Amino acid sequence: MNAPVSLPEAAGATPVMAQYFEAKARQPDALVFFRMGDFYELFFEDAIKAAAALGISQTFRGNHNGQPIPMAGVPVHAAEAYLAKLIRTGFKVAVCEQMEDPSEAKKRGSKAIVRRDVVRIITPGTLTEDSLLDSRGANRLAAVALRAGQAAVASVELSTGQVESLLLAPSGLAAALAALSPSETLVPDRLFADEHLSAALKLSGGLVQPMAQALAEPSASEARVKRLYGVETLDGFGGLSGAEISALGLIAAHLEVTQAGRMPALSPPRRAGEADVMAIDPATRTSLEIEKTTGGQREGSLLGAIDRTVTAPGSRLLAERLARPLLDPARIEARLDAVQWFLERRRLREETREGLRRAGDMARALSRLALGRGGPRDLGCLRDGLKVGEALAGLSVGEPLTPPPAEIEAALTAIAPSNSIDLSGLLATLETGLGPDLPAQARDGGFVAEGIRPELDQARGLRDDSRRVIAGLETRLAAESGVPLKIRHNAVLGYFVETTAGKADPLFQPPLNATFIHRQTLANQVRFTTVELADLDARIAQAGERALAIEVQTFEAWRDQAAALAEPLRAAAAGLACLDVASALAEWAEDAGACRPSVDNSLCFDAKAARHPVVEAAVRRQGDPYTPNDCCLDGAGAQGARLSIVTGPNMAGKSTFLRQNALLAVLAQSGSYVPAQALTLGVVDRLFSRVGAGDDLARGRSTFMAEMVETAAILTQATPRSFVILDEIGRGTATWDGLAIAWACAEALHDTNRCRALFATHYHELASLEERMAHVSNLSLRAKEWNGDLVFLHECGPGPADRSYGVQVAKLAGVPPPVVVRAREVLERLEADSHSPARLEGLPLFEMAAPTPPKFGPSPAEEALKGLDPDGMSPREALEALYRLKGLI
Repeated sequence: MNAPVSLPEAAGATPVMAQYFEAKARQPDALVFFRMGDFYELFFEDAIKAAAALGISQTFRGNHNGQPIPMAGVPVHAAEAYLAKLIRTGFKVAVCEQMEDPSEAKKRGSKAIVRRDVVRIITPGTLTEDSLLDSRGANRLAAVALRAGQAAVASVELSTGQVESLLLAPSGLAAALAALSPSETLVPDRLFADEHLSAALKLSGGLVQPMAQALAEPSASEARVKRLYGVETLDGFGGLSGAEISALGLIAAHLEVTQAGRMPALSPPRRAGEADVMAIDPATRTSLEIEKTTGGQREGSLLGAIDRTVTAPGSRLLAERLARPLLDPARIEARLDAVQWFLERRRLREETREGLRRAGDMARALSRLALGRGGPRDLGCLRDGLKVGEALAGLSVGEPLTPPPAEIEAALTAIAPSNSIDLSGLLATLETGLGPDLPAQARDGGFVAEGIRPELDQARGLRDDSRRVIAGLETRLAAESGVPLKIRHNAVLGYFVETTAGKADPLFQPPLNATFIHRQTLANQVRFTTVELADLDARIAQAGERALAIEVQTFEAWRDQAAALAEPLRAAAAGLACLDVASALAEWAEDAGACRPSVDNSLCFDAKAARHPVVEAAVRRQGDPYTPNDCCLDGAGAQGARLSIVTGPNMAGKSTFLRQNALLAVLAQSGSYVPAQALTLGVVDRLFSRVGAGDDLARGRSTFMAEMVETAAILTQATPRSFVILDEIGRGTATWDGLAIAWACAEALHDTNRCRALFATHYHELASLEERMAHVSNLSLRAKEWNGDLVFLHECGPGPADRSYGVQVAKLAGVPPPVVVRAREVLERLEADSHSPARLEGLPLFEMAAPTPPKFGPSPAEEALKGLDPDGMSPREALEALYRLKGLI
């Protein structure tokens, strides 16, 4: 959409259009918002594209090389709404601003033009304005790099300054990108040749931005990262790998271009490894609807069901925790301790949540200030956040004998300005210095309180007194002339006397023409000035300009003071968000009757009376009860089955049962209570879900093919610590083919992967696996027939289902009665046929046999070749690698 276009020849252009051509040549793949007075104008192809995308008028203005110039424009005061629409549509926008006042340009000569320059390039991953962002969702810019067989994903949340770096195996890129859900991903162009990486990028959901491979070279990347952080060495960041430096270097290069040299205040990279968080691939995230539904909405997802946060930063932190559950039981227990602390102290929880409602989004306000886009309201946000922090830090003082858990104590320490002389000083400055009414931009003035700057008070007094004199002068001139008139003001004429055309004649005649000097005649008005009015105009303008200059100077000083305290301010913002999440989860736990899970390093999964948090909330809104169910699995096979075969009729709740147990693992390892009477969970390293059917037509995959691809990923990646839920494997093909595939997959999960798994199926023949394998059990969702109708009990109990009740479900769905009757007849005939189906016991396919090693696969030379990184090798290393490959052959 932002493909570079062929630019018109700049020769023969007017000076203003020459400026435009220069800006466009620097950003040929972006729409150029060219500031002209109170409008941003777009020209040539930019105008045609923007007009179509925004639904605004596209006109023509002037000529260039004998052709009319297409033009479209949007008002400056409404530009953000138009920008948001363009960014959502997939465009990149370069903002070319006026860098001086037109009056300054006139001083260089009557034909001089206003100086303009590109001050910012707006892309999906570099948004910072509240009007362009989802306040409760993160907006990340990510970068991917591969080097020496390792992959790295770096990300920055520019609106908060948070930076992360993740080192992992190339096979884990899809899950890592799905967890981050970046709005924009930077990728070296040569990596698009990698089929697996291209597939992972398509599933990430955001804009994928190709970057020149040279920008990912280690030495150049290291230099850019050092410039970004203003350091001489990167050793202080914990020994970043070459792949991590390359990924961070791509982000630094992108920020240098898009921010036009104005670097944000960023936190040091927070490093993580693949072993730190639960791996959840994109298909599983979609299936479980963790952060959003399959339709893309927050409402109806797990996040939407449990989110009780009262601040936008808290909501973003909760979403981040759900997206990346932890693997370390100690860290999980620390989060659970914080939730339990608030759960046991309802009054303290209520006071904390009430106080947090007054806190703004400090992290995003700080980022805007650092980038030069903030205003007095952002300073007010910092002031309010620090005041809330001071108040909340004193709430727990009343319990000296029961100190808060470590996570709460760390948050309370971070949010209290009294723990830092610098933060206390900033809070005192902003509390006394900011007035009650804060404008969005410093140039609007009126935000510095009285008594802070004596020279400002003096300039304001002169300005305001002069305005009162203007009002008196208007009354006197009207009385002396006998003509009804008004004194008005505009940016071109300044102050002037205005009267209607029909009443203006006396002012042109003696003796009044000696006082009233004609300035301008319009269709219905005539405008004049006087010597006295011109003098007052100059005095007012000077006083107003001086007052505004002092306010802007004061704002810049306060902004620099805040930017110098970026680290403690970010820590305070993070502390407030942490308190919000802990108190919100406690609030939800109390409302939902949730329990604290026990998380350890075993291979057990034992849930008592568990419930699906989203479905339960929906049925409760309808006034219906929810039926809880137990589930016990043990990868070691000691306390329960490793694999449970789940059968039962359609609509009985098999899919809900599968999903609810997977979501219990997500909630528990995120540090949340769970909707159950009890849960014992051995840490899950990878979560897989194959529930629901859907094709992938864009990639040429049928429903069955998509199902098999996802199943293959599970069978090749699941470990003994993984948790797998599978629903209806094999249903998209012929009955015996599907049964064969389902049987073989169940055997592989039990014998090879040895993971905890729930396997829902309508192939009742699989129930015999309980007798054939050591650690398999049968579960079924109950239903009963009553007077010819089917009643779903939604109860899960031991043993297989006796039948699937498909004909009864068809009747409930509204299938015409003659069709239902005919189906029942056919079913009875098939069930009565003793030759159908064949007995499974006689089929060699289903005879238990030890797995045989595959006959085909990559050779050792091919495996070694995959691990080589030609771009990262010296000539000597390349020659040595060539000899090694020859030896392997």
